Amino acid sequence: MKRAVISVLKILIPLTLGIWLIYYFYDQLSKQQREELFTAFQQANLWWFLLAALLSWFSHLSRAWRWRYLIEHMGYNVGFWNAYNATMSGYFMNLLIPRAGEASRAVMLYRAEGVPFEKGFGTILAERTVDLIMLLAIAGITLALQWDKLGLFQERITAFGAEQNITEDAGPNYWWFVIIGAILIGAVTVMYLIYTRPELRARLMDGIRGFISGLRSVLETKHRSAFILHTILIWSLYVAMFWVGFFALSTTATVPAAGVFASFIAGSIGIILVQGGVGVYPAFVGLIVSIYMPMPEGGGLIRPDALAMGWLLWLSQTLLVIILGGISLFLISPKGNGEGVKRSQVN
Repeated sequence: MKRAVISVLKILIPLTLGIWLIYYFYDQLSKQQREELFTAFQQANLWWFLLAALLSWFSHLSRAWRWRYLIEHMGYNVGFWNAYNATMSGYFMNLLIPRAGEASRAVMLYRAEGVPFEKGFGTILAERTVDLIMLLAIAGITLALQWDKLGLFQERITAFGAEQNITEDAGPNYWWFVIIGAILIGAVTVMYLIYTRPELRARLMDGIRGFISGLRSVLETKHRSAFILHTILIWSLYVAMFWVGFFALSTTATVPAAGVFASFIAGSIGIILVQGGVGVYPAFVGLIVSIYMPMPEGGGLIRPDALAMGWLLWLSQTLLVIILGGISLFLISPKGNGEGVKRSQVN
């Protein structure tokens, strides 16, 4: 019962945050700005988002191919389409349940190819580590080149606070204490559960061993050059997919490259915070894009056209995952026997 409640809360709390952000930013728009928002939706050239979806699909194909290199290092040769279908079905599951995509991806691979779950899951964790390094590298370079924009962001927040009659003398801000306290309580709770439950410790150790094995496959794979090239290709396609969406509206088409990269990082954080980035992704993207555009007419933190572009980008990617991920769930062929039969090298 307790586990079921925790699972439900893991879904509801992030989702509630996303829904609240949808309401909050829409509520902050004036009547004229709301009209501008819907006008932006109507005027957007949707062909650009179709191109964005196509680029995103290419990145998924490249990711599936790259994944095979890690699995091959462990002695298993999996079919490309099974690797692809497992990847897409994992994305689909992530929309439903936070962080469920990685586990379901390993389960699908086990059912289809007989690769042991802990080994498949270890390669996925190692792959995520590489992707995190790439994301942090892009974020670090973007932040270093755009440090001056932090001051502009602070100015806009201050101006917005003045509009809402919020002053610095309104009282102490306890939010930082709440956040830090919640993190500490969460950490202590996790440590207590690991210490008191042997089965949880065993699962944790299996996961750590799988991760180490997957990380070794990244470092020791004989396809290291191809793995690196696929990693660069995947992230280049991510950025390109995001960038082309800016051309759907004449007002966002002039946003400089720095604004594209900064909002790309913001959107990536939104995806991490809430399953599928519901509400958070469009809000974060629109908020950062607005910094690189003239102040919103009628006040506020976010421009209606920037918010519209964020929503259209999110919709195009989400629909792609729902359609292709749903198809992959039905197409993946369960032919593994669960024994993890080792095979020859990847073709």
